[in-house]
Amino acid sequence: MRYMLLIYDCHREQMPENYREVVNAYAEHLKERGVFVAADPLHLPDTATTVRVRDDDTLITDGPFVETHEHLGGYFMLDCKDLDEAIELAALCPMAKVGTVEIRPVLEGILR
Repeated sequence: MRYMLLIYDCHREQMPENYREVVNAYAEHLKERGVFVAADPLHLPDTATTVRVRDDDTLITDGPFVETHEHLGGYFMLDCKDLDEAIELAALCPMAKVGTVEIRPVLEGILR
């Protein structure tokens, strides 16, 4: 089953100086275990654009959808055997030491 690890409140300046090597080593570990599907960091929330359509009017605003100091900074998409494996791998994520990792199962079979 696919799980998305959502990385919150993990600013790059909070990470160790060698964070790219640490994160790349984590990604390599995921690949070696055969669970890695995809991963990407996101730009900071001030680069977000939010789109809403109400009564056929498209409303565009600068900034993230949710006003909060915890922001989504990136994700890992994993294909794990179960939630226990996803939890184990989330705990190994280097960003879990400074931020929060939320695990969400992917609702399969809805989109084609």
